[in-house]
Amino acid sequence: MRRTAGELDGHRVETVTLTGNAGLRIDIMTYGARLVGLEVAGRDGQPADIALGYRDLDAWAASTTYIGATCGRCANRIGGAGFVLDGREIRLDRNEGANTLHGGTQGFDRKHWQIDEATPRAVSLTAVSEAGEMGFPGRMKMRTTYRIDAQNRLRIEMEATTDAPTVANIVNHAYFNLAGTGDVLGQMLRIEAGHYTPADAALIVTGEIRAVDGTAFDFRTARPIGLQLPGDAGFDTNFCLSAPTGPLAGEMLRFAAEAWDPGSGRRLRLWTTEPGLQFYSGGYLDDSLPGKAGAIRRFGGFALETQKFPDSPNRPQFPSCRLDPGRTYRHVMLFDFTPQEAGTPS
Repeated sequence: MRRTAGELDGHRVETVTLTGNAGLRIDIMTYGARLVGLEVAGRDGQPADIALGYRDLDAWAASTTYIGATCGRCANRIGGAGFVLDGREIRLDRNEGANTLHGGTQGFDRKHWQIDEATPRAVSLTAVSEAGEMGFPGRMKMRTTYRIDAQNRLRIEMEATTDAPTVANIVNHAYFNLAGTGDVLGQMLRIEAGHYTPADAALIVTGEIRAVDGTAFDFRTARPIGLQLPGDAGFDTNFCLSAPTGPLAGEMLRFAAEAWDPGSGRRLRLWTTEPGLQFYSGGYLDDSLPGKAGAIRRFGGFALETQKFPDSPNRPQFPSCRLDPGRTYRHVMLFDFTPQEAGTPS
């Protein structure tokens, strides 16, 4: 189902609804190629919207939280708002102190994407980032596709090409609350990562890759999100995921994380092609945000952003996010929402 959500910046904004089985329903908005609604069922078969979002288009436009958006051109933080590429110093838009966050003030989350194809189970959106936009070199063409596959899983695929050497790290920034309401501190989380990338007070990574053993960052065994927070703001941390294994390894998909709500049994499991996962526990959210079901509270949702590591353009020891002409950037996220039965271990 395709409908008009309103007008913004002289552009018509549309939403598309995808419908799967077992109560799965997904709403996508052209502004920012956003996931704006995600209904999944719990163990009792009753669906709830587990994606944070806003009540109207004005609130989406005013948001600075990137909720649901496709973020880029190079998501997460770039220290000093710049990097060197082929001996050329690249200066970027500064939108978080001295640094660049999620592509700058006018990143992909602020673009009016165009619907290229839409069916009851899939939608593809396209956009262009001109050379020099937010300081990034090269003209980039992007495509984001949301698809419900034959196994009733949500597949998000982000692709890009460029006409000149550049960097690409495009992520989906959905926030989840598997109970549909309240905070997420009691929801269970497991992350398939034995290492993480420490960051300084400005959340710029130091370049170190550190083992999670004996730290608050060890989610290899599932535990409540709020059981051991690393500080008052909670988590906003990149985890280094394990290599692809198992039946999806042929698609280069590695298992990233699993989360569930003990009360309802609503669960998500996530696989990705990317080496990193930014886990953000929502500690900077606050009740000034007019959410769909009332004010969005602190720790009201968590984000699982699969990605290249933060500040990769400045960290040659990290997986590269360089993109050259003739190559295609491709990032896949695969979500399974099969509920957890009562008393069933992860």
